[in-house]
Amino acid sequence: MAEESIIREFREDDLGAIVEFSLRAWEPVFASVRQVLGDDIFLRLHPDWKEGQADAVRSACMNDERDVFVAVTAGRPVGFVAVALNAFHAGMGVIDIIGVDPDYQRRGISSRLTAFATEHMRSRGMNIVVVETGGDSGHEPARAAYEAAGFTLLPIARYFRLLD
Repeated sequence: MAEESIIREFREDDLGAIVEFSLRAWEPVFASVRQVLGDDIFLRLHPDWKEGQADAVRSACMNDERDVFVAVTAGRPVGFVAVALNAFHAGMGVIDIIGVDPDYQRRGISSRLTAFATEHMRSRGMNIVVVETGGDSGHEPARAAYEAAGFTLLPIARYFRLLD
């Protein structure tokens, strides 16, 4: 029988585990982005993607303007989501960052975190929720999860060009 996870508020002692599994979770995503952009642009944007992503995760989790929730299985964090309220417009909530330990992916944890975050935002008076992700193959599972959760895709194009 599969271990059940619970979702609870973030605690500071969760941070090390979240950063560690997040880097493993985003490794294929950054590899995909690197393939799309090429080394020259990618390395300008992300000279050390692991350090930058670790900083982004720490910042999101420790930001007083974010509500952060953690999925815990067998006493250890295996997923997290950080949300912002009234982010771009009054009444708009944003899923700022979400990640699941690769060892626990494909078990519905991301879907449960998304639903939990959405309900949290609804309970805080938000009437619209937005989440952003990439259009590359590394972000394909995220796009599928958001579409399954009822989000509507707004195609946006972002182009890069090196100016050397």
